[in-house]
Amino acid sequence: MHRSVRYFIMLCLLIASWQFSYSQSMTQNKQQAVEYYELAKDMITSTRAMDDARDLMVIAANTDTTNLKANFDAGYMHITTINKEEAVKYFMRVYRQMPDYRFDLEYWIGRSYQYDSKFDKAIEFYDRYKDRLNKTSTSYAGLEKISAKEVDRKIEESNNGKELIANPKSFSIINLGSEVNSEYDDYAPVVSADENQMIFTTRRRDGNTYENVWDDNKPYEDIFITEKVNGKWTPAKNIGAPINSKYNNSNLTLSPDGNTLFVYKDGVGDGDIFFTERQPDGTWNTPQPLPGTINSPYHESSVTITKDGNTIYFASERPGGLGKSDIYSATKNSKGVWSVIKNLGPSINTEYDEEAPYIDYDGKTLYFSSMGRKGMGGRDIFKATLIDAAKNEWSEPENLGHPINTPDDDIFITGTSTPNRFYFASERAGGYGYSDIYLITDKQEEQQEKVVVETPKVSLHKLELLVLDADTEDLLKATVRMRGMDNSAVAGRNSSDGYYEFIVMSPVPKDYLVYVEMDGYLFENITFTLGGVFEKEMVEQRKILMKKINVGAVSVLRHVFFDIDQAILKPESFDELDKLIKLLQQNTKVRIEIGGHTDDTGTHEYNMSLSNRRAEAVRAYLISKGLDAKRVTSVGYGETQPIVSNDDEESGREINRRVEFKVIQN
Repeated sequence: MHRSVRYFIMLCLLIASWQFSYSQSMTQNKQQAVEYYELAKDMITSTRAMDDARDLMVIAANTDTTNLKANFDAGYMHITTINKEEAVKYFMRVYRQMPDYRFDLEYWIGRSYQYDSKFDKAIEFYDRYKDRLNKTSTSYAGLEKISAKEVDRKIEESNNGKELIANPKSFSIINLGSEVNSEYDDYAPVVSADENQMIFTTRRRDGNTYENVWDDNKPYEDIFITEKVNGKWTPAKNIGAPINSKYNNSNLTLSPDGNTLFVYKDGVGDGDIFFTERQPDGTWNTPQPLPGTINSPYHESSVTITKDGNTIYFASERPGGLGKSDIYSATKNSKGVWSVIKNLGPSINTEYDEEAPYIDYDGKTLYFSSMGRKGMGGRDIFKATLIDAAKNEWSEPENLGHPINTPDDDIFITGTSTPNRFYFASERAGGYGYSDIYLITDKQEEQQEKVVVETPKVSLHKLELLVLDADTEDLLKATVRMRGMDNSAVAGRNSSDGYYEFIVMSPVPKDYLVYVEMDGYLFENITFTLGGVFEKEMVEQRKILMKKINVGAVSVLRHVFFDIDQAILKPESFDELDKLIKLLQQNTKVRIEIGGHTDDTGTHEYNMSLSNRRAEAVRAYLISKGLDAKRVTSVGYGETQPIVSNDDEESGREINRRVEFKVIQN
């Protein structure tokens, strides 16, 4: 055979082989994308954890760029959470493949370009959507229809944005750094007149009053406090009881003298304004509802008080306003009760929402956020000057401009006794997480105020688990769940029977609990530390060996805890013991022995006594939950059955200090 013919045949075989491999890879990618998509949708359906679901949807969209549902939802979930400007990439993938995928697709492309400050492109797609709307305005009545009025407002905002960004104000926006901000939401800062104390709201995990998470899979709101020492903010800490309590707590404003804090809590209406006063010893008393008629059966969301303490401005959704949320004023009468409620009228309020008022130290300059007026998108911050209090007359509100305002929400600004010096919260590139707290100052002050912000890119940390029979090492189709120590669920998927995968996207390492169960086997409850910043995607692979429920099978209860030299169970032990109860309820013939073990520290007699008391404490808990006492015995082995050498102070002795259970009848 001629050499060129042989080369041609070899080339054809290579191309065919590549095409076959490529086809297999594409099929696998499409299937993986579907699995990630379904996981994300399940998470949204069962919880409100939109941020976690978005991360899964992004993986689905990037795994298969032709999956229109995954790519549209990835874009939409960015629009409704953070990094909104990234939505355009996913929307445009859909648009290039199927321009008519959704009636409102061009509108959402316009929104994503607007968030990215690409206003000309935004207007282009808004106009395209308006053309579509005009052609079908009388025939289409689906839920995907956006009104012409709303689109015209977005076009107006885009034109405003072009003008405002072309004429920036002389302000610097400075992140306050890691002593104040966290990877979670940090917002609503209020400061004392001397700027030596700041109180703000956060949804961080560390230091939170409540260990559980809200239904969006994030910690509840708590109020934190930080103080400035030698010109630097100290690490923020929880302000504590009685201000913080279980569930959501958020601050609103601080009186100029720093002794009265206004907070938002659930009250008699749909959220009310409370106040608390600082005591001589620095503590705060229990928050009480504002006296008078400020609070109503409707939503009161924000408040500010003048320097003399006699006038309050607040936002409310009570009936009779110009929009859903309007700004009102109230004055204090001779009895100290807030009365004479006045709507600030059309000079401040519009048909859109106005909220988050802040009255400056001069008692005349009002700052507030509005979704109307000459805004560039979302809520913009404006200022107006009181001209005549008796006539309720204000100057025309002025947009604070760029770089303070952006196409996203800008809200909750608070001033200081220094002119043109403010604090506020914003979601911006280069932050530590979601919303961060920033200082607004004149350009010339930037260098002396600037805080170096390190913003490492968060890499994906993947945990791959193989679940195997401990004796045969055959793959097992088990039930595998993973959660954070704050009870937050972590989505996972089963690529094939016995192979499980979980995705963690956290810039800091955290502990996670993996629970594995299967009929006929002892359960496993294992802790993993995942998350962090890496040069590239981190993949960790582990085997989980499952033991059959046979006589003599032993399992360590890894999450049963006691205080040092004590035999009283800590509450964090109950979760694991409840899993043991479930196992015994599902296997009614099984009898077990609870064995307590110690290291070799202390006398033999003491170790035997302590281990026996701890084993008996576990048995007592199981019986208290309804387990037949005949099915469980307890014994203390002291230091007589070490797993590893007690010579290792760091880990050996810790491993030997354990409680385990052994199957003695099946």
